[in-house]
Amino acid sequence: MHHVVFSSSCATYDAPARMPITEDTLQLPVNPYGETKLIVERALRWYGVSHNISWIALRYFNAAGADLDGELGEVHSPEIHLIPLVLGSALGRRTVEVYGEDYPTPDGTCVRDYIHVSDLTEAHVRALDYLMKGGMSIALNLGTGEGHSVRQVIDVVKQVTSRKVPHRVAPRRAGDPAVLVADPSFAGKVLAWHPQHSRLESIVGSAWKWHSREASV
Repeated sequence: MHHVVFSSSCATYDAPARMPITEDTLQLPVNPYGETKLIVERALRWYGVSHNISWIALRYFNAAGADLDGELGEVHSPEIHLIPLVLGSALGRRTVEVYGEDYPTPDGTCVRDYIHVSDLTEAHVRALDYLMKGGMSIALNLGTGEGHSVRQVIDVVKQVTSRKVPHRVAPRRAGDPAVLVADPSFAGKVLAWHPQHSRLESIVGSAWKWHSREASV
């Protein structure tokens, strides 16, 4: 039997009114990225039936942070992820745009569930071990169960870096749900997996270590 561990996404869900999001929440993507992830999940189900493949779809929430040793980090061109953008602002590279401040959240900005890449790595190792031991094909949420707003991220970056973070409010972006927070309890039950490095301060601290070092090279 062949085994597949697939990096899926919470973007396969719709914008549910009930939080946190469980694995049986309706999958109705609101953007092309989520649609492509859902297409692969559906293909895996059919390949499982037709070709005796076992699979596990790990639905990431907001992957963030850097290697704890500072060797590997996150950089994109153009950069679209919040934490690297805010760190770039702390480094004087840009002014961060906060897309909307009138959402139905405590401070009016979007809330997301951030999960450290090292915790995702551990989940992948456990997922493969689970399949190799005969585990059934399944989809699991990978998150912390705790949400942080855009303004909270900015505040933590200020705290970690001891720098100003220039930012300005911009209009909402189409398709941005107000809140996306995981219920990761099923992953904890199936894989005995629990995030160890995903406090927001830890995520930002690891990313800052990498970005600030790269900026000095």
